[in-house]
Amino acid sequence: MTVATVATRYETIKVKPVTPLIGAEIEGIDLTRPLEPQQVAEVRQALLDHLVIFFRDQPLTLEQHKRFGRYFGELHVHPNTRGPEGHPEILPIHADHNTVRIAGDRWHSDVSCDPEPPLGSILHLQVLPEHGGDTLFSNTYAAYEALSPGLQTYLQGLTATHDGEQVYRSRNRGKGIDDRDRVYPKSSHPIVRTHPESGRKGLFVNSNFTTHVDNVSREESAAILGFLYQHLAKPDFQVRFRWRPDSIAFWDNRSAQHLAVWDYFPNVRSGYRVTVKGDKPF
Repeated sequence: MTVATVATRYETIKVKPVTPLIGAEIEGIDLTRPLEPQQVAEVRQALLDHLVIFFRDQPLTLEQHKRFGRYFGELHVHPNTRGPEGHPEILPIHADHNTVRIAGDRWHSDVSCDPEPPLGSILHLQVLPEHGGDTLFSNTYAAYEALSPGLQTYLQGLTATHDGEQVYRSRNRGKGIDDRDRVYPKSSHPIVRTHPESGRKGLFVNSNFTTHVDNVSREESAAILGFLYQHLAKPDFQVRFRWRPDSIAFWDNRSAQHLAVWDYFPNVRSGYRVTVKGDKPF
């Protein structure tokens, strides 16, 4: 496995890596205040260097949360879940004693079924259980680089279909929501994705949205995806984030996958997410 050497020098923030492969805590910045251009540039570079970055003690309002997200691009509106009144760009994240199934309990990249999946997601949690409710993140570059050269070459010629239908329709049924009038996004993306900013290659399939490999038999598709899902979920490529109230995780959906651990039922875990629009995978 290749461990990337990050030599970036930061002047306006302090960046503390959590593991050699993925994750860093960012200190010395107040996200409740407007940011200077150099601060934005350094946060963006930290995201590229570490794939997911964490902030502590950031009591953001919804408007401050959206302002921070907009530094990195136009905000995405979720195809299924509605935001609070007046905030369509905000995605509520909430689980309590009435929850039947949480969102994000399988490895995934957010809304990968979109023709242009999100660049990144910024989650701010305010209410947390006393124990549990962690989020896991996996480095898809490292997962790809750990494959044999022959398998890398084979996968580079393949695409796979990502479909929101299976995810959102099932979730709505569990909540008693009638969504018969909705049409959910469905897209085909390369299995090996080249990051538009870093130029590195990573695996871009996930067990939540990906339904099949295109133009191969059902059996071959199942074998390929089954192997890749297990491979991506190896602890070797992961970081685990333990939340505290007013913590933030900002992850790059183009190079990282994540999974929310639901080990805290019936306790409350609640907050909001903004998602930054991305581009078509290549």
